[in-house]
Amino acid sequence: MTRIRILACLAGLALVLAATARAANSPLDSLKSDSPELKSAGALAFAPEGILLVGDSRGAAIVAIDTGDRTPSRGEERPKVENIDEKISSLLGIEAAQLLINDMAVNPISHNTYLSVSRGKGPQAAAAIVRVDRAGKVTELNLKGAKYASAKLPNAATGDRQRQDIITDLAYVKGQVFVAGLSNEEFASNLRAIPFPFSDVSKGAGVQIFHGAHGKLETASPVRTFVPYDINGETHLLAAYTCTPLVKFPVSELKPGAKVKGTTVAELGNRNRPLDMIVYKKDGKEYLLLANSSRGVMKIPTEGIDKAEGINKPIAGKAGIQYETIEALKGVQHLDKFDNGHAIILVKTAGGATNLQTVELPVRRGENAS
Repeated sequence: MTRIRILACLAGLALVLAATARAANSPLDSLKSDSPELKSAGALAFAPEGILLVGDSRGAAIVAIDTGDRTPSRGEERPKVENIDEKISSLLGIEAAQLLINDMAVNPISHNTYLSVSRGKGPQAAAAIVRVDRAGKVTELNLKGAKYASAKLPNAATGDRQRQDIITDLAYVKGQVFVAGLSNEEFASNLRAIPFPFSDVSKGAGVQIFHGAHGKLETASPVRTFVPYDINGETHLLAAYTCTPLVKFPVSELKPGAKVKGTTVAELGNRNRPLDMIVYKKDGKEYLLLANSSRGVMKIPTEGIDKAEGINKPIAGKAGIQYETIEALKGVQHLDKFDNGHAIILVKTAGGATNLQTVELPVRRGENAS
């Protein structure tokens, strides 16, 4: 065998070994059991390789499910589904009035959209996951035989009213799953980082904020929605609370058992519950897009957030980082980033219908999404 052929064979063997190593290190390898049984399905997020993370508050666990959805998106279609609540209800064999849509997340590989739903409105309502493809076709994710792994939260809140807030939001960030919700600790508001693939689950960090509209420090109100965001090279969580403080937490401080005070960088207005938040970049600038229960969809610039002084005294109305309300977006119940130029939203219309649609991400002040 010539020296060139030997070198070629060795190069080929190296590629095979590298591919084998990558396959062996796949997070899919950690999903051993099959047919997950969800006691509830709330907050959603995606981990690598099409793995769907589901917050099961009733079961006090994070469940990672192999969706098998790993074919990269090739088309340009963006979903638009009118009366999606009726379509999902018909699919699940229930009346639309008995359906609750709890959260929504887009698979960044396929751009299929996943919704967590409840078949009923009581505490014993059965959970399901529904998928909407780019063409708008609605199907139920078959959990029978699906590979999964779960992480049980060791110090979850136990009160009947608190259990629904054991997991309020979650996100996969650089090999960890960050989880917001309520614990049974002295600082009930909790942020925890769980290594993924799942290993030991810590008690998380108790978090405290100064709520300007209430004029006091608070430790019992959970984060409602958050996004990971790098500030000067350090990963933070930007978190929104009910009534509506916007707070930043350095991830490096969220150590097991720690008590961490966040920096309140804005008060966005009271009598309001934040629903979903994304971060996006357009024309070289970055923004948060925050959907709310009673204050519409806010576009919040992130410029200067690193230097923003914390709010530490009572305020009336709004303070800190300013925002613009996107007037064209009304009745938004959930949102997620669809691609670099679009968001996907779930909208409750004035006529009572629930529609799924995609809209352009707004940029300049006064520019409305359409």
